[in-house]
Amino acid sequence: MKTARVARAPRRAPARELGALRARLAEAVDALRAIRSGEVDTLVVAGERGPRVFTLAGAEHAYRLLIESMNEGALTVTSDKTILYANRCFSKMVGYPLSQVIGGSLRRFLSPGDRAALRAMIKRSGRSGAKIQLRLLTAGGTSLPVQVSVRRTAEAGLGRASFGMVVTDQTEVRRTEDLLRALTHRVVQVQEDERRRVALELHDGVTQMLCAMLFRSQMLVASLEAHDGPAKREARKLRDIAGQTATEAERVSRDLRSSLLDQLGLIAALRDASKIFSDRTGVPVTVTCGRLTVRLPADRELALYRIFQEALRNVEKHAGARSVSVDLTQPDHCVQMVIADDGVGFKVGCAPARGKGPGGVGLFLMRERASFAGGEFAVQALRGGGTKITVRLPQLPASVQTGAKVRRGRTHRAKPAGPSGPH
Repeated sequence: MKTARVARAPRRAPARELGALRARLAEAVDALRAIRSGEVDTLVVAGERGPRVFTLAGAEHAYRLLIESMNEGALTVTSDKTILYANRCFSKMVGYPLSQVIGGSLRRFLSPGDRAALRAMIKRSGRSGAKIQLRLLTAGGTSLPVQVSVRRTAEAGLGRASFGMVVTDQTEVRRTEDLLRALTHRVVQVQEDERRRVALELHDGVTQMLCAMLFRSQMLVASLEAHDGPAKREARKLRDIAGQTATEAERVSRDLRSSLLDQLGLIAALRDASKIFSDRTGVPVTVTCGRLTVRLPADRELALYRIFQEALRNVEKHAGARSVSVDLTQPDHCVQMVIADDGVGFKVGCAPARGKGPGGVGLFLMRERASFAGGEFAVQALRGGGTKITVRLPQLPASVQTGAKVRRGRTHRAKPAGPSGPH
């Protein structure tokens, strides 16, 4: 390793000073030649506060070759977003030559919203680093989806912090996610068609035969004489089993596809599902509906109904709630459904991930159903326990059908039913 040392010379006589200046100039020219050829790794400059050591790029030549050969963009950026270094991959991403990238501002490649998001993330990031999803504005006028990993590296000149960034092109990842989402959407559509078919067969086939069996067994009970005690008791048991089976088949058919949803709309289906849930679990469900000016398209009604079903399923399996409330409103050309319970909830920031933990798969399916309908889905932990699910779906004015209007603030409370005999 070679080190070039530059020192300040004291004042001398003119002739001697001129000779010294020529010698220093020759030394400086030789140092510049060595720097440009990569022979010098560090530069020591003597000053009033003592010598200062500067590490040159040649000391990290191997690392520079590695970074330049990466398939990801690499940047060194100051705290005010000035680009101190960029590799060729980042230059290709944004579509500008390196000469127009290095020394410029990173802001020129970001939208105002992404600038604010990156600024906030940099403030929070430390030595451990952080990641953020952004879109780069390219020279061609398009936006490129990327993931940016940021890590604080060192103090730049004038005491300012610098940050190392790795920029990963997410185009293929997004394309794959879109394909998987479209495939999942198709699977859900096929599943709904199959549910509708099975529900219809249960209702029109199996349930009808069970009702006929129930009617004939009741006739058998009535026809048996009083002295046929054991036979009559067996006939009653047969009647009771037939009634319970018919009720269960009807419940399964309704869970697969509610006929009320198709015939009377979302509100009637929500109230019916709430009553069935309360009768089975003993947990009261309060359904509050604001003024709905029009009926939703069928796909949005189905999405909200399935999300509501899954939410009740999670309450029954995991929440241990004493009550559930459902609020359906229509703000700003959207339909919003809020489902809240007073169960055990979850710790803030520890919501189940996709497919992991209790209710993880259910939350993932609810989120996907809202996404399929072009809406938003959010889960919030309530203070003191409990969970609130908020779903907002857009309403298509051109495709909606006018339906029955509901009084503002009308409330239906499904209370637990008392003991009842077989149907």
